[in-house]
Amino acid sequence: MQQLTAPAEPEERGGDSATAPAPGRTERAARRFEELRGRRWFWPAALVAGYVAEVLFRLVLARGLTFPSVHPDEESYLVLARVLAGRGSTEMPVGVVIPGGYALLISPALWIADDPATAYKLVMGINALVSALVLPLAFVALRRLGLDRPLAYLFGAATALLPPVVFYAHHAMTDALLPALILAWLLCLHGWLLDGPLRRRVWYAVGAGASAGYAMATHDRGGVVVALTAAVFLGVLVFRLAPWRSTVAGLGALAVAVAGAEALAAWLHAQFTVENSDTGGYLWRGLTDPEAAQRTLTRTVGQIWTFIVSTWGIGGLAVVVCLVAVFRSRFARADRIAGGTMVALLVGTALAAAAALPDDGRVDDWVYARYTSYLVPAAFVTGVAVLHRCSRRALAKVAVAAAVLTVVLAEAVILSAGGKLHSDRFVIWGAPDISFLAAEWNKLAMGRTTAAALIVLTALVLMLIAGGRRVLWATGATLIAFAAFATATITDQVTQPHHKQRVSTASGFTRAAGLKPHDSVVFTWDVDWPFRSTQAFQVYLGRVWYRDPRWQPLPAEATALVTPVPAEGRPEDYWPGHPAEWYVERTDPAKKWVLWRKR
Repeated sequence: MQQLTAPAEPEERGGDSATAPAPGRTERAARRFEELRGRRWFWPAALVAGYVAEVLFRLVLARGLTFPSVHPDEESYLVLARVLAGRGSTEMPVGVVIPGGYALLISPALWIADDPATAYKLVMGINALVSALVLPLAFVALRRLGLDRPLAYLFGAATALLPPVVFYAHHAMTDALLPALILAWLLCLHGWLLDGPLRRRVWYAVGAGASAGYAMATHDRGGVVVALTAAVFLGVLVFRLAPWRSTVAGLGALAVAVAGAEALAAWLHAQFTVENSDTGGYLWRGLTDPEAAQRTLTRTVGQIWTFIVSTWGIGGLAVVVCLVAVFRSRFARADRIAGGTMVALLVGTALAAAAALPDDGRVDDWVYARYTSYLVPAAFVTGVAVLHRCSRRALAKVAVAAAVLTVVLAEAVILSAGGKLHSDRFVIWGAPDISFLAAEWNKLAMGRTTAAALIVLTALVLMLIAGGRRVLWATGATLIAFAAFATATITDQVTQPHHKQRVSTASGFTRAAGLKPHDSVVFTWDVDWPFRSTQAFQVYLGRVWYRDPRWQPLPAEATALVTPVPAEGRPEDYWPGHPAEWYVERTDPAKKWVLWRKR
């Protein structure tokens, strides 16, 4: 930046005094910014301000969300949170006890609130607070990858606004937490591998082990995180790539965290009368069944394709460079191991999810976005570092490789899945980023999605090749605007409509049936499952059971019963010979339910 000149002294000979022109507003603002950013408090204050802005952005988009709409996943986490908050047990909507780490995080909302709508709004607030942590974490990651503070702040803000980061924060699901948690895990893993004081490396190792264990307590995907963390710790210990004390500390933290996750799971299972989850069994069958092998492989490829296009190709830059770094000694050891671990987690997660997902005739199962989304922030900041650090020639090569990889993955899915990509049922909630890029909200358009993602990537690369690092500011600002626009559009086209379409099965049914806060309700197994799953949370102070009164005794404390409308005859004909204290109070033939009351 040029120095501003002070007014010149009057010349001794001649008439008028000559002075330099006064600095303009832009120059004064730039000088003031330079002065401010040199002060110690500036960047912490800027991060706090940016974090608050990210939280508010999420809360604005979440306005009007008052009940769970993704059945039965959201209700299951909310039921776990209800029990962890000290409220009574109820039926488990998903049928098995799922990991409770996220439920533990949101349980204060259900401890504070006296009704389900307030509790859900508070959960959205907790989600916003946790999801927005991606900004400071991305800032730290980008600083470590070589960006200066202003650029790290700019691209960190863009990272936190990415649709995969914000979209899931508008649902009571673990995916609101996992992107920030996995980014923190990778930062700890990388920090442990960097040269430095032993004490610092010990703390980073402990952080890596603890965050991996908490990931396991939060979702089944955390098992892949734990396995990779243990493998890295043991490999580093064997080859003496880090001080052994730090590695042992990390392994100890991992063991304690995994034990805590298992203890939490055991305690939660004791609160419900359901079977253990058989996710491991589904995974094993999906990996070993010859008939399912092609489906598993295609879904794995499809999820990796979705992951790359959901980051507009920037994640593809990260994948390419991390794979190259593993085999190139000129990269720093910490970068090589952390980068290789990130790619291994991406492939491992996609493979495990592809094998475990059921064959339920959904198009998005072939290109499922959710399970790999927790790696989006980590891959995006790595891709940004590629844009920043690579020479023009190297950047062009990496971009071409990423584009070729994306096209090959897409073609592999199209050739393998064939007509099922069009004949299977399209669920827009499972493919929000794909739908946005293709501007197609009713079907899968892989070619158009791929082209759109590569156009964005090409535009960014050409800007940098033409303008060099001088245009990084413009690139970062463009990504912030595009990410905010994409996220707001997806909220408007997917989240809000999905929520509104499910009013009748959630709070709408509660009002129509006249259920009271302290009711305890029995649902028969042949009632539509969305009604059953949502009411496990909507019946907030009482509880829910799933029973068939024709051959199962009803709990003594039950006050209401919901059955389907018989195909023929009167509503009472569904339960012939019912006890005298039970009577039909309401019927909705259109929705096909009957509400019984106990006198």
